[in-house]
Amino acid sequence: MNVITHTVCPLCKGSDIRKRFTCKDHFATGEGFDICECPACGFVFTQGIPDEKEIGRYYESQEYISHSNTKKGIFNKIYHVVRSIMLRRKTGLIEKLTLLKNGNILDYGAGTGYFAHAMAKKGWEVTAIEKSPQARELAKTQFGIEIFSEEHLSEIGDKELDVVTLWHVMEHIQELDRFWDELYRIIDDTGIAVIALPNCKSYDAKIYKENWAAYDVPRHLWHFTPDTVMRWGEKHGFILEKQITMPFDGFYISMLSERYRGSMLASTRGLWNGLKGWCATSTRREASSSIIYVFRKRR
Repeated sequence: MNVITHTVCPLCKGSDIRKRFTCKDHFATGEGFDICECPACGFVFTQGIPDEKEIGRYYESQEYISHSNTKKGIFNKIYHVVRSIMLRRKTGLIEKLTLLKNGNILDYGAGTGYFAHAMAKKGWEVTAIEKSPQARELAKTQFGIEIFSEEHLSEIGDKELDVVTLWHVMEHIQELDRFWDELYRIIDDTGIAVIALPNCKSYDAKIYKENWAAYDVPRHLWHFTPDTVMRWGEKHGFILEKQITMPFDGFYISMLSERYRGSMLASTRGLWNGLKGWCATSTRREASSSIIYVFRKRR
């Protein structure tokens, strides 16, 4: 298998890279992948990742719900309930942040098209991009919308978009520097990038360590914190304007994490830790399992 091994930090280019622990791929193969950290800037990433030609097989599972829409099992049923709630929050958030009732939006990593469909219903001009052919076909069947492959990004004009959204997508993107540059190119000078990411310094990440479900190796290549995602944005001409917590994510991630470490009553234990994480987040935003980051171009 062709793998990518980082000899310097992808963010700051420091050469001191340290292994934190090894995580297991619970979805597809059962393989182990090392989680490493740069002590100079704090950036955390998966080491020895499959390259672009090899990574596809790690998504080939009905368990990978964002590409399959499966409702089998309690965890996936809960996911669908939470998604319906979050869709309303997300569409409302975009209108609140932009003060627009319609505009041009790109949903990058659109999965099976739920958010793209919701924004189109509200009157927005929506472009959607998704890597998975299976997910694109499901979106077309369910919503009748066309979702483009990744190559379409280069066809979007300069400063064409009011908003670009990435809902738990940036952690999957192999060429981060190139992608941040493309974001800067396609977003209007008054536009925004809205990026939701797991937080690897959250309350639940510290509890579960190598069993934390949001490491999701090797599909998650990068593991962000509020500080490191801000650094990535600044590196490419953006400023971090706002952070918004995603309180429901901690419950779902904690339940999955309990299952990964083989706990009895995984759902009950996960809900309890999710509740404790919720309480911690009320006083410390950095304790949140997932955070939405709002970026604008530096002027």
